[in-house]
Amino acid sequence: MSLIRLFAACATAAGVLASAACAQAPEVTLRFQHFVSPNSANPKHFIEPWAEKVEAESNGRIKVEIYPFMQLGGAATAQYDMIRDGVIDGGWVIPGYQPGRFPEAEALELPFMTPKLGEAASRAAWDFTQKHLMDDFADVHLIAAHMHGPGLIHKKGPAVQSVEDLQGLKLRGPSRPATLLLRKLGAQPVGMAVPAFPEALSKGVVDGGVITWEMSPSLKLDELTDSHTDVAGDTALYNLYFIWAMNKDSYANLPDDLKAVIDANSGMFASAWAGRAHDTGDAEGRAVMAAAGNEIAEISPEETARIRALGEDVTDEWIAEVTAKGLDGAGLVEDARALMDRYGAAASN
Repeated sequence: MSLIRLFAACATAAGVLASAACAQAPEVTLRFQHFVSPNSANPKHFIEPWAEKVEAESNGRIKVEIYPFMQLGGAATAQYDMIRDGVIDGGWVIPGYQPGRFPEAEALELPFMTPKLGEAASRAAWDFTQKHLMDDFADVHLIAAHMHGPGLIHKKGPAVQSVEDLQGLKLRGPSRPATLLLRKLGAQPVGMAVPAFPEALSKGVVDGGVITWEMSPSLKLDELTDSHTDVAGDTALYNLYFIWAMNKDSYANLPDDLKAVIDANSGMFASAWAGRAHDTGDAEGRAVMAAAGNEIAEISPEETARIRALGEDVTDEWIAEVTAKGLDGAGLVEDARALMDRYGAAASN
């Protein structure tokens, strides 16, 4: 009987191991790509945990491979088309890297549009996307739409104290609304995707640029710049709009129960999570810049009011421009502001 029990125990153990192996064997491997360091905030606090959550909730049937630094090829500016064309299964996209292609999304990036909280801004961005942008992104499967935290001015030399301090500075800008604002402020904007920013700084191509706290450590801005300047008040100088998306066929080819796993990790839930990742990273990035001894400054309320007035000029000109192209510019701005105000107020209560 002991031998029988031993054989039975061994058979049971083998069955358990076989079942575990089967449960862990992926049926589907999805390759997602982004363009920054895996140690920056969104990959660290959203993209990688998102992938792990999808894998766990699929019981290992989905494997999500994450490739930083555009390791699967292409440029950050072409990421949307790579997803659409099935070169990759999914990835992180900045629509503004293709100026003019997604004009309605620019309403979210206009000066002083967003609260200084990535999660609140991202909740508003998801609602705005559902109302205005789904047709623009109809050739991909949208998982999340989000914003980062407040964009700041990072530069070599002393901190910016006034509009006059910006005159003639060559500053990197990530999007068309950001470069329109920099030009209005008297700077010389240089449109540039984030991977190119450190080299441009080190070679003197630019004097600085606008970007978030959270990206600063991975870009070595503690070494490449001397000062970091924010505006006064509760709204950001500028912001940037992102999507996290899949190839439509990659999603459509999943069995229904695995589609449900992706769906459960999409929408407002995922958008808020992505924005919250930036908030976490902003606190970490600011601490790194402070520990390096760099100057951290805030422009006075009076000077911020001057900058805000110039930002309103940018917004008015943007409304006129897109209205001439047949879009409801004023309506887009009104909707974006109402959503940002609503979610910003809810976050501050």
